[in-house]
Amino acid sequence: MQEYWESYVKPIEGYKAMVAFNAGVADSVPNYEYMYVGFVKIKLKNPKEDGLVTEDESDDVGFIEDRLEMESLRWRSGKYIGRIISNGEVTFVYALKLDFEWSNTVAAAMEHFDYEYEYGSRPDMEWEVYQKLLFPTIREWQIIANHHACDNLKEQGDNLHLERAIEHKVYFKNDENRQEFIKLIEAEGFRNQKEMEVPFNGETMYGVQFYRKDVPFYYDIDALTMKIIDMSDSCDGSYDGWECSLVKI
Repeated sequence: MQEYWESYVKPIEGYKAMVAFNAGVADSVPNYEYMYVGFVKIKLKNPKEDGLVTEDESDDVGFIEDRLEMESLRWRSGKYIGRIISNGEVTFVYALKLDFEWSNTVAAAMEHFDYEYEYGSRPDMEWEVYQKLLFPTIREWQIIANHHACDNLKEQGDNLHLERAIEHKVYFKNDENRQEFIKLIEAEGFRNQKEMEVPFNGETMYGVQFYRKDVPFYYDIDALTMKIIDMSDSCDGSYDGWECSLVKI
């Protein structure tokens, strides 16, 4: 299983949660070599008001994370698949081959730190914790993609607060739904740039490319894309992302 991590924010049990997950294992889930899930939950000493970790304490969390990873490799316990920071706690999640040595792994790691913690494990053959708790929804994936795009623009010197034309694409299974969607976006001030038909898995997908002047800053583009996804869902469509020009002024 490869290492490739992503992170995003979502609510969990009514609290703001920062979720990081090993996206590199997604294509091999469920992996029946790892039939258990193990966790270690530490209580933060001085969390932010929103329950997330402060900059000062993030170093300690990183040290604990590294030590758990080192001990899991030494004990050959399993694979690190995710982390959740929420409500003043940090939960590290592992996929385990077997769980009878998980207590030894945790004890060996946590003996180096003065933190309150609890741990446990249980069977999870279908990787439900990974798929239902750690893995993002379509909307959460879009937010991850948005922030990567914003980061890329920012690294090139873009002023993300400046308005410019932002192009979007949505695909449908038939032209009727596409035309219904076009009416919705035109009512919201978008302009239909072009319509296209593309082959996909032996079928024809009916696409539309459209644009409007908007601001591509992180939270603005998140709100915009969520609204477009809502409109495309109402027409049984699939949103295919956005792009815009670089503006440095």
